[in-house]
Amino acid sequence: MTPSDDGVLDMSDREQQIYEGGIQKFNRLGWKRLTVVLIVEAVALGTLSIPATFAKLGMVAGVICCVGIGLIAVYTSYVIGQVKVKFPHISDYPEAGRQMFGRWGYEILYVMLALELLLSAGSHCLTGTIAFRNITESNICSVIFGVVSAIILFIFAVPPSFSEMAILGYIDFVSIIIAVGITIIGTGVEASNSTGLAAVNWSAWPKENLTFTEAFIALSNIIFAYSFALCQFSFMDEMHTPTDFPKSIVSLGLAEIFIYTVTGALVYAFVGQDVQSPALLSAGHLLSRVAFGIALPVIFISGSINTVVLGRLIHGRIFKNSNIRFVNTKMGWTTWLALIVVLSILQFIVAEVIPFFDDLLSVISSLFVSGFTFYFPAIMWFMFIREGAIFSSTKNMIFAALNAVILVIGLVVLGAGTYASINDIIISYDKGTVKGVFSCDAA
Repeated sequence: MTPSDDGVLDMSDREQQIYEGGIQKFNRLGWKRLTVVLIVEAVALGTLSIPATFAKLGMVAGVICCVGIGLIAVYTSYVIGQVKVKFPHISDYPEAGRQMFGRWGYEILYVMLALELLLSAGSHCLTGTIAFRNITESNICSVIFGVVSAIILFIFAVPPSFSEMAILGYIDFVSIIIAVGITIIGTGVEASNSTGLAAVNWSAWPKENLTFTEAFIALSNIIFAYSFALCQFSFMDEMHTPTDFPKSIVSLGLAEIFIYTVTGALVYAFVGQDVQSPALLSAGHLLSRVAFGIALPVIFISGSINTVVLGRLIHGRIFKNSNIRFVNTKMGWTTWLALIVVLSILQFIVAEVIPFFDDLLSVISSLFVSGFTFYFPAIMWFMFIREGAIFSSTKNMIFAALNAVILVIGLVVLGAGTYASINDIIISYDKGTVKGVFSCDAA
């Protein structure tokens, strides 16, 4: 949050103190804490959807997609970091849209980012509902668990600074690692004790009669798992040394690739074609409940950071020329809390209206992550990072070809992925395999 007001020098002493306190509050993020908040935003629900994608794509394609898409995400995040360093005034992705396409670019990316963050937070509310039903095994209406999940997401979203959220990030990361570890061990032990590992029906190749829709839903879920680029401008805007960003990108990228690939491969190898999504459901009756209990912090902390990013986006726009945006006055806190309440209610509505895990992640990936992770960074390279004509050097030609491929990948995911997501939702409702809107049935 950079000091952009023209009237700073005309402020009273009290206003000057509030302004300077706000700048200090939102300028405390180092590269290590940036890594943590990126992990909080990234390594969450994506991990829980990966094993089911392996069941559709097969072990070989699953590993190739996890590693390949992960490397692309690391590269495009590096491009985003370069753009932020070159244009320090870019405080979020919509501002990058303004830099690329003017006022219309800002407005279009603003709506895209807001919807993406809202849907992502809604998916965490949905996962919280699934977790509570699984842990309690009660007959309580799932809508009640949805309300409880929305309230918890609100509580964790109260701190407006990403450096403050980073403190919760350590709990978040430990939570998902332990939960995934329990799932891997539990599924492995169960496979050994029942049919034996050799009898598990996993395959190196895609499942038989794999449809286009199923394949793209699986691919979209992997893409969702690497969606950390969309918040990178916002996170880097709080860094005291933005040029340190490559350390965070590489650390996060390698950690994600390792966690996703190992989790997907091992759980699929232990469970086979019957692996469920979220993956914690496959750990067996008792261990599944334990894993979900341990995973509660990551479900709600990671979900809340999407709320914070969205809240900052809206709050900062409404109070752009006022010290209220710093959330360090009575009016600042009042408006911030009111906004977070409204967003929490909307997240609950999303979780109830789109009550199916894989398709919700796929919708998010296809409509929004395809742009924020793929085709927008590729366009940025051509517009801002490229030095000289494309054919002026071998380096330029190589990177031009790479970014052109990434651009095409993003557009294909946007078109084909959206079609597959909508088609799968229609099929699911026709088959009656999902609960109704605001229904008390199992999520």
